[in-house]
Amino acid sequence: MAALEELETLRPENDASKVPERLTKRHQSRLEDVEKRREAKDSARPEREQTDYFKAEFERERAAVEALLSACAGADRAAAEERLERATAQTARLQKFLNDSVLFLPQYELRKAQAALQSLQAGLSEAREEALPKKKFAFRTRTKATEKTPETDAPGTDAPGTDAPGTDAPGTDAPGTDTQNVTDGVSAKAPVKPESEPCVFSDLSDAALTVSAPELERRDVLLTRLRNCRVRLLGSPGTLHMKDLQGCEVLSGPVCSSVFVDRCTGGVLVLACQQLRTHNTRDTAVYLHVTSRAIIEDCSGVSFAPFAWTYPGLDRDYETSGLDRSRNNWSDVDDFNWLAPGTPSPNWSLIPEGERRTDWD
Repeated sequence: MAALEELETLRPENDASKVPERLTKRHQSRLEDVEKRREAKDSARPEREQTDYFKAEFERERAAVEALLSACAGADRAAAEERLERATAQTARLQKFLNDSVLFLPQYELRKAQAALQSLQAGLSEAREEALPKKKFAFRTRTKATEKTPETDAPGTDAPGTDAPGTDAPGTDAPGTDTQNVTDGVSAKAPVKPESEPCVFSDLSDAALTVSAPELERRDVLLTRLRNCRVRLLGSPGTLHMKDLQGCEVLSGPVCSSVFVDRCTGGVLVLACQQLRTHNTRDTAVYLHVTSRAIIEDCSGVSFAPFAWTYPGLDRDYETSGLDRSRNNWSDVDDFNWLAPGTPSPNWSLIPEGERRTDWD
């Protein structure tokens, strides 16, 4: 009996006391796990709610624009103009709404919304063409003075129908235009046109093309099928479309909305915009200021650096465009062909600082 009592006295007194302590720690750990799961759930809820709100609002606005475009069919010119103006304003608001929502939208929803918006913009252009048909201008070689009459020639000058070298014949251009001859290495200025009419350069080679701010402000610009051309857009375009360019250098002032690039190779693009969409493009350097995120698809060898161009009036053009100069996501590029998380896309890269251009003369 004495031995049992002695053993009892030798047993660690804290064995029994540790049981409640272990239970308490286990319980506390479980509570912490529950709290973490609750916090994670709560943090995910706003993002889901934001996405749901975006989808509902985007769809409502898109349907409203489509209804306006449908109402243009068969309407008189005044009514069509009013509806197209409203549709254009609503489309611009929809673009801004999408740009502001890029940070929280899942990739699938972002791509779906961008495709819908691009389709909407195409529909707007088609509706405008049908309701308010206008002949788009393009730069062309000026026809020599076949319209010149003998009565207008002074005695001793060239024969009727011919020009002296380096002169242009009056009356050969359509009224209201100011097209200039575009040849190898010759600069050209865009005609002053109404804001709603696109500015188009197409089917040119080895040309130096310049558009000034008054000629360009808020107009859509289309560059297509150019070869080894140097383009300077000194102003604030509404949108900028570039398609099928080879070896071209394009410098643009701040674009009010989006820039779309398709099938461009071996060139340099200097751009400031809200959104950049690039498709089927390779071996192209992009000096970029973008307030949302740049998007590439089916591209290779595309490299990026920050916007690095200045010219007189750039500050004014930034104000016209509404771009936030303090926000530039030039290095945040989404490759829709490379969605592997944590692995860099092989289709684009950043231009090393020592290799970036700063002189554009």
